[in-house]
This record gives sequence, C-alpha cells and structure tokens, in this order.
Amino acid sequence: MPTASELAKQLNCRLTGQDVRVSGVAGPETARAEDLIYLDSPRQAARGTASAARCAIVPAGVVLPGKTLLESIEPKFDFARAAALILPATPIAQGTHATAVIAPSAKLGPGVGVGPYAVIEDGVEIGAGCEIGAHCVLGKGARLGERCRLYPRVTLYPGARLGANVIVHAGAVIGSDGFGYVLAAEGKYLKFPQVGEVEIGDDVEIGANATIDRGSLGRTEIARGVKIDNLVQIAHNVRIGEDSVVAAQTGIAGSSFVGRRVVIGGQVGIAEHCMIEDGAIVGAQAGVPSNKRLPGGRVYWGTPARPIEKLLEGYAWVARLPALAERVKALESKEIKQ
Repeated sequence: MPTASELAKQLNCRLTGQDVRVSGVAGPETARAEDLIYLDSPRQAARGTASAARCAIVPAGVVLPGKTLLESIEPKFDFARAAALILPATPIAQGTHATAVIAPSAKLGPGVGVGPYAVIEDGVEIGAGCEIGAHCVLGKGARLGERCRLYPRVTLYPGARLGANVIVHAGAVIGSDGFGYVLAAEGKYLKFPQVGEVEIGDDVEIGANATIDRGSLGRTEIARGVKIDNLVQIAHNVRIGEDSVVAAQTGIAGSSFVGRRVVIGGQVGIAEHCMIEDGAIVGAQAGVPSNKRLPGGRVYWGTPARPIEKLLEGYAWVARLPALAERVKALESKEIKQ
C-alpha cells in the first residue's frame, strides 16, 4: 500500500498535504477515505471537496481543503499510472496445474504459470513471467515474449507470434484462417491457401472474443502498443500501425492498412484494400468502401466515410428538406391557381 509521497515520486507530481497511505482508486462520489481520486479541471473542485477520499490527483492550481494533492499536468493519465502501482494485476495462473497438457518439446521460461486444462503443443516457446489461463490452447510453434497474460479460453493457432507484455482477453482467437475463397466456373467456392503468419507486437492488448486471422500468403501484423476492443474482427494480411486503437464490433477486411495513432470507433466497417493514414479518426458505424484511402490527421464519419465537415453539411441540407418541400408545394399550388 503506497504512500502519497511514493506516488508523487513515481509520477513526478508535486505533493501538498499530509503523506497519507492509498489502497485503492475510485470516482469522487464512491471513494473511501483511503482511495485515490482525480479531477480533470478546476470546475470539478466541488466534487473533490465533497469526496471522502483523502488524496487526489489534480491540475495545478486546484485547492481541496484538508486533502492531500498530487499536482499533475495530465491528471487522468497519471491516475491510470497510479492505479497500476496501487492495484497490481490479479494473477491468471501461478505454477503449472496438474491438468495442463504440455508437449515435451515446448520451452517455458522462468516463472511461467499454466492454468487448468491448458494445452501447449510441440515447439511452443513461452517467455519468462507469462501467465496462461485455463483452457487456453497454444498451437504448434506458437511463440510468446516475456510477461504475456492470456485469459481463459484464448486460442493461438500454430505459428502465432506475440511480443512482450501482450494481454489477450478471454475467448480471443489469433491465427485462424482468413475468409479467402475462389469462385470456380461451376459456381462452387474453393478455399484459397491460408498459410501465412500473424505477428503481434509488444504492449498490445486484445479484447474478449476478438479474432485476428493469419495472412493468406503473407503476414497479418499488429504493431506495438495497439489496443483492440472486444468482438473485433481483423482479416488476413491486415496491418495496423503503432499505438492505434480499435473499438468494439469493428471489422477490418483483408489487406487493409491502418496507420499509426489511428482511432477507429465502434462498429466501423472497413472493406478490403483500404488505407487509413496516420492520425485519422474514423467515427462509430462509419463505412469505408473497398480501395478507399483516408488521408491522415482528419476526422471521418458516415457511410461512405467522408470528412466530418462534409457529412455535417449534408445533414444540414437534409434537415432543411421539410421546409423546402413546403415551399415547393406552395409554388405548385400557386401555379395551379394561375
């Protein structure tokens, strides 16, 4: 249980007030005395003052009488960092459970935990400090860097590669076959080879029941720091650049490219061979047609996705349609009378 001064040192924040101990994190309204809270702006000072919490991370200049304050340039960011220090992650697996099935040729680094009924096949390599949850399956030749955390029922197909510090939540599937078929002359579909690779970079987090397909002949790549929400589908040969985020129920079709620091909202549909350039923001439920390129640094929304200012201009005209219709009716009535 760290003290406020210890947190201030770790976060590089200025400390004022008593050096209290902190054991949890909470919102101002639900916090206990020993919880840490944060405020985004001076406008929220009343919430902080009324809170039972004795310690708060606040922007410079905020005064909360009787409380210990950690002054921060980015309160929300530092609150997240503090939470990781106060509340270490709950273990997924420690030691090797008696029911786990581990091939003799698999290589497990120091401190690896393997949960009940997990299956680790031939040639798998698992880095030091990884935790493999119950009922996970790691296919032949899969590789994990150090300190990865796989929650229960994660499946890695043969050859899947994960970097260090990767978190994969329950039910996710990495390395499954892509949706690739060739239509034969007689109208039947023939499966196109799905023999490529899938590579996940360091510090990636993958949500529950997300699916990431292997490349067909090439590679599917998820770069360092990417965050993928629950129920996301990423198809074969997709590449996603560093520090991009993808929200729930989004689907990205084959061979599309997503740049660095891209934000993709929930239920976005991206068709095949699209390019979303660095820093673009694609709003919820937007649709990006095949072979479309969205230049970086702009906000896009709608179907087909277009710059948000264009979309709003169109909405403004749609809102005027009832009034325009009445004007047309009035003109038509006038012409009839004449």
